[in-house]
Amino acid sequence: MLLLCILFSFASCGTSEAAADLKEKETRVIVDCVGREVEVPQRVDRIACLYAFSGHVTALLGQADKIVAVVNGLQRDLLLTEMYPSILDAAVPYTEGSINIEELVKTEPDVVFIRESTYETTEEMKKLEAFDLPVVVIDSNTIEQQRKAVAVVGEICGGDALKKAGEYEAFFQEAVDFAGSKKELIEKGRKVRVYHSINEATRTDMQNTLPAQWIELVGVENVSVGQELGALEGKTYANLEQIYLWDPELIICNEPGVANYMLEDSKWAELQAVKEKKVYQMPIGISRWGHPGSVETPLAIYWLGKLAYPEEYKDLDLDAKTREFYGTFFKRELTGEDLGKIFSGEGMRKDQ
Repeated sequence: MLLLCILFSFASCGTSEAAADLKEKETRVIVDCVGREVEVPQRVDRIACLYAFSGHVTALLGQADKIVAVVNGLQRDLLLTEMYPSILDAAVPYTEGSINIEELVKTEPDVVFIRESTYETTEEMKKLEAFDLPVVVIDSNTIEQQRKAVAVVGEICGGDALKKAGEYEAFFQEAVDFAGSKKELIEKGRKVRVYHSINEATRTDMQNTLPAQWIELVGVENVSVGQELGALEGKTYANLEQIYLWDPELIICNEPGVANYMLEDSKWAELQAVKEKKVYQMPIGISRWGHPGSVETPLAIYWLGKLAYPEEYKDLDLDAKTREFYGTFFKRELTGEDLGKIFSGEGMRKDQ
């Protein structure tokens, strides 16, 4: 009888272990940011982030320790890598738009996050499909897509990540509602004319893009939206003559050094914003606030509102909102020094 009990016990253990293994191998279907149905593992422990934004989202949802592969841009964000140094040790199997599939496969990812442009590149998708990797498009070309992206990553990671995704959605909506509540006051006066520089001095927004959308929510006039712009490799540019015709009252720049360049270079000297020293470096935290791939879009809305319409936004405590964001989503209690660095944007990204 004792022998039978022991055998039964071993059999039960074996069955439990087999069931656990089976559960780990179970899959489910999710819908990604371009509407594709993708089969992903029930349990995701290893994530390849082949787009910086997807890495920011993964970290925001408390899953940074699962990142095994990144793009090098993610390793340039100093606040991010200070909090999650393992990102610096992750493989970099994607450079200059090309996937090193051998290096990627070595990381044994449970899921691979890519951006929409990679999905649209047949050669790159063939590499991924050859190894039957679960590939999910995570992108942020519009506000709607960005909010969906966070929800999708939350769904894939499950558990606490799903809860965090819901909290992010609530924080985002609160920023949208707050800006909306100020529009009536703003529209009684005159909209401030704003020029937004993205990475380069003359690269700017076109309509229906993420930056154009969040800037519009603030109630300013984004001078480049709806205008004829030059296009190169999916980016849009204005020339200096156009910018002089728009003569913005306020210029915001998301790349360190660009604001100083505009203020110091004589070619820009006669613009109203330059004359009045209203050319500003945008804040940089986990990522560049308001950038096409930034998780800090809600904070960018608050920041620009406070900058463009200080009287209408006088009841907004931007320091408190910023502390709340990083405390909630990154468990980082910001010091005064931290806030100063984030708002200045200086020294927050490693040079290429």
